[in-house]
Amino acid sequence: MPANKGADSSPHHSYKTVYSRLSMHYFFYFAVLGALLPYLGLYFQSLAFTPVEIGQLMGVLLATKVIAPNLWGWLADRSGLSIKWVRLATGLTLVSGLGLLVFESFWPLLLTILFFSFFWHASLPQFESYTFGCLGDEKHRYGEIRLWGSVGFIFAVLAIGWQIEHFSVAWLPWDLLGLMLAVWLTAYLVSDGKPKFHLEQSSGFGDILKQTKVWHLLVVAFLVQLSHGVYYAFFTIHLSELGYDKTTIAWLWALGVIAEIGVFFYMARLFKAYAVRLLILISVALTFIRWLMNAYLASSLEWMLIAQLLHAASFGLFHAAAIHLVDDYFRGRHHGKGQAIFAASSHGLGGAIGMLMAGYAWSFGHAQLAYGLSALFVAIAFVLAYRGVR
Repeated sequence: MPANKGADSSPHHSYKTVYSRLSMHYFFYFAVLGALLPYLGLYFQSLAFTPVEIGQLMGVLLATKVIAPNLWGWLADRSGLSIKWVRLATGLTLVSGLGLLVFESFWPLLLTILFFSFFWHASLPQFESYTFGCLGDEKHRYGEIRLWGSVGFIFAVLAIGWQIEHFSVAWLPWDLLGLMLAVWLTAYLVSDGKPKFHLEQSSGFGDILKQTKVWHLLVVAFLVQLSHGVYYAFFTIHLSELGYDKTTIAWLWALGVIAEIGVFFYMARLFKAYAVRLLILISVALTFIRWLMNAYLASSLEWMLIAQLLHAASFGLFHAAAIHLVDDYFRGRHHGKGQAIFAASSHGLGGAIGMLMAGYAWSFGHAQLAYGLSALFVAIAFVLAYRGVR
């Protein structure tokens, strides 16, 4: 890795050192998601919340991703310091998360999730921007670092699934706080160094957003992530209702992320062999098939094994290809804001609306209506990707 790329890549930091420090932060960050996404809905169900209330709480969890990354991206780009804001955001996340230990009624929990998720979602886009800065011209190696986030997700899914099976889902808030503490501490393993100010001339941020290829990518990302709302909010609940035990459900979650790791591991080879646009089209098409399988074949463990393997496409391949394009589209002084607006439009706005819609769809038509709508949104995303993503 070139010595002059990124704040933490000075000569006294070898690539191996930077790799291990970045990877550790990704591990614990996505371990938190491994606790949140599969089990938070189940925890809310244990508190006797309705499907609509669960959808609302899960929607708030992602709705803050519309604003928080953009605010933090502006602050980080203005100061030239990414890690400073990562540390602040993860520290405030830890403090806000204490409310999960105190409250069990709807409105206090909604406010807790609101503050917790606002700070939580602010940190990752800046850490992604920092990671790409460290990699410089070797950004194809991003997958080698990012896959440790998937490993952390699997670790949390399996460990907490076992805990719930043998003890109780009531321990989930304690699990989350322990993992969030680790995220905050690992943010101190890397440093900004000298502030990075981008003085080169470049297009205005609004001008970049107006480009057809850029807004098409953002809309496609929004629709793809929106389609995941029912999966993240109700997959565990759905399988539980069908008679799956918690250990099997945990392994199904883990299988999806293991498949995702395979994509990150081979990401550099894929980008050298195929056009990024083609990879996006393939990922969206396979996502469409996945949601139809979840809608009609969930009672079959064999089909669910296949459906979970498709997580390699619906998340892993799509995310890797999309973030690769984002890094190309938004350069220099707009890099942090570019990562932020991608996160806001996809996992933020798309995820929040997806979970909110999932709650109502699940109430009116259960799995077939909820996943059927997801498949419809993905079909629209495929048409837009085919026409506009370059």
